[in-house]
Amino acid sequence: MKTAVLELLKSHRGDFVSGEQIARDLNISRTAVWKHISALREEGYRIESRSRRGYRLQGVTDLLVPGEVLTGLATRFCGRPYYYYPSLVSTNNTAKELARKGVPEGTTVLAEEQSGGRGRLGRNWYSPRGGLWFSVVLRPPLHPARGSEATFVAAVAGAEALHNYLKTAEIGIKWPNDFLWQGKKLGGILTELTGEMDRISYLIIGIGLNVNLDPHKFPPEINARVTSLRQIVGRDVDRAELLRRLLAALEGWYLVWREDGFAPVRAAWKRYNACLDRTLRVSTPEGELVGQAVDVDLDGALLLETGGRIRRIVTGELFLEGDVG
Repeated sequence: MKTAVLELLKSHRGDFVSGEQIARDLNISRTAVWKHISALREEGYRIESRSRRGYRLQGVTDLLVPGEVLTGLATRFCGRPYYYYPSLVSTNNTAKELARKGVPEGTTVLAEEQSGGRGRLGRNWYSPRGGLWFSVVLRPPLHPARGSEATFVAAVAGAEALHNYLKTAEIGIKWPNDFLWQGKKLGGILTELTGEMDRISYLIIGIGLNVNLDPHKFPPEINARVTSLRQIVGRDVDRAELLRRLLAALEGWYLVWREDGFAPVRAAWKRYNACLDRTLRVSTPEGELVGQAVDVDLDGALLLETGGRIRRIVTGELFLEGDVG
């Protein structure tokens, strides 16, 4: 109902709307109107009130609250329902808790900041206010062995949304889960799976993007290797609009994956990739390898040419030539 009050105020942008009219149009009490207005103000909306005139929306919030994200969201299920939190330990953790309780496919969890964000291999993920930190619950009717393909689905969706938003072709994907801009890390993906012997129960796709952040304020050990959208475009980015685009792209590519398999996802990933046909250093559980990435196979493994032979890399940390690390 709070969202309905907001939408009514937005539809009268610039004009006052009486509390009586809001109560009548939404079939709620005047007391309920006041409570919803107070809640919207707490979320950062600037709402003017005047005796005998009512309420007028003067400015929207920069927080990613439901009223800002869901308006204009062009999806059937991604982002529906949408759980918003000012702060969480990890959006993936909360999404998993919700998935275990049976929430529908597309449920999205977003936090303005994470105190214990995680990347691959158990690494900490620096995720302060100003970024995009969210996780989506998916329930593909697929064998668990195909779960690793979901990271490629998210990577292609993210690269496409960023490419269209920035109007540039310089967004790249580093195998298996990083978004790059001119060799610097812009964001990443963490995919987690729970399944039975022959079927995925649920997938959690977590996406983290450095949006309106100053890379110079990142921890010293990483600030030379990261960038943000604000640094790229020279201004603050509309995070709500970008999130809507990301959710729409994720839903679209997820449906392609479910209906047409991994082949079209793999083809798109190769168009956006930032590592094929380049010299790489790969740290694997068996040791370090140096060679040229020649392809990703039909299972998403990286094919590395080294020492005159092709090595198939299923898991590992990849460093492009010239990377710090």
